Amino acid sequence: MPWSPVETPERYDEWKRDDGHATLRVREHADGSVVVRLDRLEQAPEGRAYRRERVPDRETADDLLAEWKETFDRDEGE
Repeated sequence: MPWSPVETPERYDEWKRDDGHATLRVREHADGSVVVRLDRLEQAPEGRAYRRERVPDRETADDLLAEWKETFDRDEGE
């Protein structure tokens, strides 16, 4: 299941899984580090999940984001 970008006026990038049960967010900090966050709702067929990881730079964050998009895709485990 694809992930779609979410338009937000905030200072972060966000994607929503197309079933609406999970989001991924990337936020850059002033020190150059980046936080990648996954939030999957309890209502999701796979159940609730939350992950948050701080990485040293955007390149590393983009790699982690791609990994999590694949790992937490709706088709996981089906």
